[in-house]
Amino acid sequence: MSITWPQYLSSLLNPNSPKVGTIDFSQPTLTTALRVSYALPHQTLPRQCYYGCYFLALTIFSLGILRDHLFNVALDNQPVYPPVQLPLLGAVSFAAGQVLVLTSMWRLGVTGTYLGDYFGILMEDMVQGFPFVWWTGGSPMYVGSTLCFLGISLWKGRLAGVALSGVVAAMYVVALRFEDPFTAEIYAQKAAKEAKQEKGKSTAIEGSTRELRSRKKA
Repeated sequence: MSITWPQYLSSLLNPNSPKVGTIDFSQPTLTTALRVSYALPHQTLPRQCYYGCYFLALTIFSLGILRDHLFNVALDNQPVYPPVQLPLLGAVSFAAGQVLVLTSMWRLGVTGTYLGDYFGILMEDMVQGFPFVWWTGGSPMYVGSTLCFLGISLWKGRLAGVALSGVVAAMYVVALRFEDPFTAEIYAQKAAKEAKQEKGKSTAIEGSTRELRSRKKA
């Protein structure tokens, strides 16, 4: 629903006008969406390798659908705020977010996307290149999700949605403070283990070569 500035100003004096304003904190749908947005980045399960990872993937994916639904319901119960009613910018933001999310999933696969490293399922190397570039902070999935929420909020012109998008971004930043060091550590351990194994193989080969030479001399 598009609201012009004259309509917005007149609606402030008309109690029977369509919902227009900033944020309606009395709506329970707003607090529900906020709680789910906070909880989703922190979902964890016991590390049961592939089965555990796939179950976690299904859980996170299902909760993501629920979160998106609650987000939209919350926005539909909020007033329109003309200064943030920017459909074109919202469409661009949503499209950019989808590109980042989908390309991230394509590069990482199921186990890489849904915390497979917590189950000891590692890729050959940490993924480099687009969309894992500097301007996404190395976390294009989180940046993309935030852009999608922001895009929907701007499309619908809901200030509450913009605020919720900020909360989502903040939760992702907090999650990354734990995820990034953990990911760097486990891949460093993987590299050290592989280097040690290679060194052991080289030592074994050198020992076998010396033994063969000794036998030939004898």
